[in-house]
Amino acid sequence: MFSNLQDKLSSAFKKFRSKGKLTESDVRAGMREIKLALLEADVNFKVVKDFIKTVTDRAVGAEVLESLMPAQQIIKIVNEELTALMGGTNSKLEISSKPPTVVMMVGLQGSGKTTHTGKLSGMYKKQGKRPLLVACDVYRPAAIAQLKVVGDKLDIPVYEEGDKVSPVKIAKNALKYAEKNGYDMVFIDTAGRLHIDEAMMAELVEIKSETNPTEILLVVDAMTGQDAVNVAESFNNLLDITGVILTKLDGDTRGGAALSVRHVTGKPIKFIGVGEKLDAIEPFHPDRMASRILGMGDMLSLIEKAEAQYNEKQLQELERKMREDSFTLDDYLEQFSQIKKMGSMEQLMSMVPGMKADMLKDAKIDEKQIDRMEAIIKSMTPKERENPDIINASRRKRIALGSGVTVEEVNKLLRQYEQTRKLMKQLAGGKMPFGMGRFFNKATKKKKRRK
Repeated sequence: MFSNLQDKLSSAFKKFRSKGKLTESDVRAGMREIKLALLEADVNFKVVKDFIKTVTDRAVGAEVLESLMPAQQIIKIVNEELTALMGGTNSKLEISSKPPTVVMMVGLQGSGKTTHTGKLSGMYKKQGKRPLLVACDVYRPAAIAQLKVVGDKLDIPVYEEGDKVSPVKIAKNALKYAEKNGYDMVFIDTAGRLHIDEAMMAELVEIKSETNPTEILLVVDAMTGQDAVNVAESFNNLLDITGVILTKLDGDTRGGAALSVRHVTGKPIKFIGVGEKLDAIEPFHPDRMASRILGMGDMLSLIEKAEAQYNEKQLQELERKMREDSFTLDDYLEQFSQIKKMGSMEQLMSMVPGMKADMLKDAKIDEKQIDRMEAIIKSMTPKERENPDIINASRRKRIALGSGVTVEEVNKLLRQYEQTRKLMKQLAGGKMPFGMGRFFNKATKKKKRRK
């Protein structure tokens, strides 16, 4: 995500850092590089022009040029202005005071609209809502079937009347059905086209008029760059959208759409799609995204992902095992399974501060390694998993044979487990470097206080 832009900005910042003191001409030369980096990332020209002017005006002030660390001050300003450019703060979905909350999903064909209608409804189902999906795309072949497949996977019902009924009528009937059956959120999946046309827009305007939606969310493909911004502007002019969902952001190395949409439309990016799985959707946080673009990581999102996989009871049990040094191979496997649920390893590593795009470029992170670990551990007896010290040469040979791997791979896993176990013991005792142990202890105490 944003790897090209991150590399270019990093190169521009190096020039600032190489000088102890900066002159106004130094700043303007560096700003030219930042301007080129943004334009190459397919950021809208007017957006770039306004952004560079704002940053330059702040950066050539006495507060920056006369400071002891002017380079750090400039990076701070760029971070603040990037955050402001993308909306400043997280913009939440509005929930109607009188249910149901009606969310109308719009967008072009191929943007991921149907899938993200499901993803969004799944997110709110986890939060205790009762969502209903509505199939109003009666034109695209198998669109209704696709929505039903998504609904089945998420265990969310789909309201449909086939492809012979008017989408406006389907939407109106769906609202009556939702009110009658106690659904508090309705997600209307409307038809898309390969391009914007009058018939498409007229139908969407009519659906809006008849259903009075709480939110109109435009789904756009981030990888189309400047085209995504043009599409957003057109839809906003005709429908007055309330927000944007950027899809395929995990595959967007440039970042132009994310940096331009808010400025051009005046409407916030509310959610981002970061993968193919039906839970691969996140609320959009401008400040966190700015940090990631500048290679500062995104520890808050990483912690939230971890918290979503661990409940309080699991955390307390893990803390007890670490404290008592009773961390088994079953526990070891469970931790990796939880990490796997949080997303791809590349995605998680990109959130770690200091982990720049070029460091991940050539990293071959084998996701199947966890599957091999699982096969090895499950080929062990319960006694061996509980007490790995008893695994001698003949047992290792048997385990390798049972899991279809080499003895060396079994040895490697046992060595990694032993290192992790020692690390866990240090963590529980608060002996980890950089205050990590204190952070863990503080987190677990906070959980207990909440209880």
